[in-house]
Amino acid sequence: MPKSNEYLEFLLEWLSPLGVISARAMFGGHCLYSGGVVFALVADNTLYLKVDDMTRPRFERLGLKPFRPYEDRIEALGRKFPEVMQYYLPPAEFFEDADVMNEWGQAAVETGRRARAKKPPR
Repeated sequence: MPKSNEYLEFLLEWLSPLGVISARAMFGGHCLYSGGVVFALVADNTLYLKVDDMTRPRFERLGLKPFRPYEDRIEALGRKFPEVMQYYLPPAEFFEDADVMNEWGQAAVETGRRARAKKPPR
């Protein structure tokens, strides 16, 4: 029987004002979808919101950190080159204020829609 993930269950409920929220297990974490659009991911029980060139500056101005899946990855000459994905931590208020969650969450959903629109059709 699968183990319950209380944090993921909390997120699905907390984010429900953004639309129909679903989660799909991927690479040891989860991708979160709103209406079929990827807008966030969960890794090590930490939420990251999708960003792009339009939204990333807002995260960076607040000093919010990006998701780095392979931070300990070693490349040539023993130097570290951690990969950065297009997902950033939300501000702390995201979990304290439903209006803040909705504002930042909707921006992440819109980012996901833009990313999907850029992809060529299958």
